[in-house]
Amino acid sequence: MKKYILLLFLIYSLSGFSQKVESYKLTKEQIIQRELNGISDFPIYKAIEFQDKGGVYDLVFTENQKIISKKDTLNTKIQAICVMNDHGGFLEKWRINDLLEDYNPKETTIWFWTKYCSTKDLDGDGYIDPIVVYGSKTEYGEIRRVKIITVYKNKKYAIRAVECELDDCRSFKKDQNWNALPQKIETYIDQLIVKLRKEQNLLLKNG
Repeated sequence: MKKYILLLFLIYSLSGFSQKVESYKLTKEQIIQRELNGISDFPIYKAIEFQDKGGVYDLVFTENQKIISKKDTLNTKIQAICVMNDHGGFLEKWRINDLLEDYNPKETTIWFWTKYCSTKDLDGDGYIDPIVVYGSKTEYGEIRRVKIITVYKNKKYAIRAVECELDDCRSFKKDQNWNALPQKIETYIDQLIVKLRKEQNLLLKNG
């Protein structure tokens, strides 16, 4: 009997350590089935479901698609919203809002750079550490702002960058609490910044 109890304890303990951590993109049909369209006033650009030790979450990227043409879709506002299913409704865990800035040259669109966003457990603690990346472009089609926001234990840690040909209008700033992030997450984001510089021909630096 004691051996049986010990075996059950070991199975239970191991199952606790092998908690599934996974994420996948939701289809349009799944978005409708989950009634996620009611979360934001803006159309959903992309939605991701992820699961970790805390439960099952939906991360929804929405853009207001202010101007839609054959050439392009321009957004003036964006929202990223993370929710947890709660007895048939949604419990919001966190939200990111942004919009165009009044600047010369004029900003004409802001959008989520979902190819650089991620929903992974970066520090191996069994909880996913979402990274949200978005940018803005000027009327000349040049990237002006880039933001990288990491959500760790429901707190946001941001990097805010402004691209500019002139040194005095270029900036790259991390939040004051940035060093509170685990080293593994900081290393991942450092590598992401290198990738952005290389693939998008960005400076991402001060001055």
